[in-house]
Amino acid sequence: MAVLKAHKISKYFYEPEKFQVLKEVDLSVDKGQFLALVGKSGCGKSTLMYVLSTMDTQYNGELEIAGTRLTDKHQNFLAGFRNKHIGFVFQFHYLLPEFTVLQNVMLPALKLGSKSKEEIEAKALEKLNILGMQEHARKMSSKLSGGQQQRVAIARALINDPDIIMGDEPTGNLDTYNSDLVFDIFSELTHTYKQTIIAVTHDESFAKRSDRVVEMSDGKIIHG
Repeated sequence: MAVLKAHKISKYFYEPEKFQVLKEVDLSVDKGQFLALVGKSGCGKSTLMYVLSTMDTQYNGELEIAGTRLTDKHQNFLAGFRNKHIGFVFQFHYLLPEFTVLQNVMLPALKLGSKSKEEIEAKALEKLNILGMQEHARKMSSKLSGGQQQRVAIARALINDPDIIMGDEPTGNLDTYNSDLVFDIFSELTHTYKQTIIAVTHDESFAKRSDRVVEMSDGKIIHG
């Protein structure tokens, strides 16, 4: 069953002159699929990710996630939708250094406000346990290594049980050991927990081991 459907997505940049960066892109992603989005710099993959994540609304075409049509929705609706349905893992972890690991993971769920603080804390500990980070829950996030911080960022992305996790170069700031660890975590999330993951990556090893590689060139999908 497709959790994401994009149909004829086109996107233009207008500075310094008009340029078409996405050219009628069609993409369907099934639930529980681990997809790597690849291509040379400037091919349009990061722009496509921003459209798929609903953060960029200036495009032509149709976008649907979890059965909800998102094209032409207003920003307040999209912000709430993202928090509930999409988890984000970036190249940098963006943890708040003045907060503990547990507090960082809890933040998106506290913002959503659909559960009590006690329920959210229990759920955050559960997600940290999946990531092998439960023993660090009460530590300040600034005291962790880079690899540990990225695992906490993944736990934070999971806290609201999103339909999709979107990763923007999730291993781009990590050494080989921690890159492999993040890949193994993503693989377990998809194959054990049926979590859908879409990750933009330049890491060839990461991409080759994913379930599906979608390659872009010159604003179009040319493979996958």
